[in-house]
Amino acid sequence: MHRVTPERTVEPLPLTGERTVPGIAEENYWFRRHEVAYLDLLGHCEDAVVLEAGCGEGYGAQLIRQRARRVVALDYDEFTAAHVGRAYPELDVLRGNLASLPLRDAGVDVVANLQVIEHLWDQEGFLAECFRVLRPGGRLIVTTPNRLTFSPGLDKPLNPFHTRELAPSELDSLLVEAGFRVELLAGLRHGPRLEALLGGRIIEAQVEVAVSGAPWPDELLEAVVSVTCADFEITTRDLDTSLDLVSVAVRP
Repeated sequence: MHRVTPERTVEPLPLTGERTVPGIAEENYWFRRHEVAYLDLLGHCEDAVVLEAGCGEGYGAQLIRQRARRVVALDYDEFTAAHVGRAYPELDVLRGNLASLPLRDAGVDVVANLQVIEHLWDQEGFLAECFRVLRPGGRLIVTTPNRLTFSPGLDKPLNPFHTRELAPSELDSLLVEAGFRVELLAGLRHGPRLEALLGGRIIEAQVEVAVSGAPWPDELLEAVVSVTCADFEITTRDLDTSLDLVSVAVRP
């Protein structure tokens, strides 16, 4: 595995398949695919008190911190939370369960939950907690893989770390039933360069290597390393064929 030397000196988190981490060449496609959603949604976090519920490695919470007044980075895993505290000292790091958020009622302006809700067993309970901790008018930002394209035709998610993936209509219904008003429901998809790269098979090629355990072909590694946030687009057109879902919901 090719490590890209990061600017900071904190020991990186191991790559387990449960989360993406920065600084690994073979992971760059997935990292950029996640990063672009953070960058697109930063405007909702301007001068806000933000909870990132399920912060993972912490890079996204750190991006949000560039615009927010305060960011609370919450993760259930003790090792992960300790890493975030060391790597990103500007964040307020908490360890806690997303089913019972350790925050007071109406205490935050924004809850960010990016590529996390698909890991949760009690998605309805989590959304109820988000509703509780958000102030009136506060926003919940959720991104998640689109079930229709991520695990097409399967009875259970392809990723073993996922418990329940959602189609666009299912995510919309969950948010509405939790009491939110859906302000945006969009999809993330490949831009023109990614559509053409490796004959449009950049995801399939990575999966094939991962399943086979074979060494990475030079052409594939070069293609993956070349991916930037500019290679993705977020749009409201044709949601059912999008790769990831992107939603912004308002607490009345």
